[in-house]
Amino acid sequence: MGVTRSSLHAVCAAALVLTIVGPMSAQAPARFGLGRAATPAEIARLDIDIMPDGEGLPAGRGTSADGAATYAAKCARCHGATGREGPNDVLVGRLERDGFTFSQDPKLPHTIGNYWPHATTVFDYIRRAMPPPAPGSLTDDEVYGLTAFLLHANAVIPADAVMDRSTLPRVVMPARKYFTPDTRRQSSEKPRP
Repeated sequence: MGVTRSSLHAVCAAALVLTIVGPMSAQAPARFGLGRAATPAEIARLDIDIMPDGEGLPAGRGTSADGAATYAAKCARCHGATGREGPNDVLVGRLERDGFTFSQDPKLPHTIGNYWPHATTVFDYIRRAMPPPAPGSLTDDEVYGLTAFLLHANAVIPADAVMDRSTLPRVVMPARKYFTPDTRRQSSEKPRP
């Protein structure tokens, strides 16, 4: 009795199913034996996000005068002597007229003074990402000082204002009124395909 074409197809199909389904039905190991659990200190070092209401701001303080020296030493090379020159992002600039005119003129730079909705975001970004050669290397006092320096340069706060965890969240940014919080409820249910 010889092998028929249909029986050969059946054997090939069964082999293909076993090849595909076999590995998929195997249980993944509970652990792969790589890495280790993060320590509480390691988690705390990375858990540095700052909320718009100031939640997460550390102790410390700074004024525009404090931030001027830090800016000259660690920021001016990339952002210019006054924050208006570049070569990297322009940080300082307020439009004389009131309004949010970026939709009409895309050439306008988005600066701290005319675009950012929360002063706490300035602190968070500087603390997390600046300066590029050594992000996260600034002390909290240096970050408060730089934040105060940039807010004053953008005519948002007076020169003698002290920025700390209680005063910084109370700063009202000129562009805040153009941003709306996302109040939609988050669903814990995964979307169905």
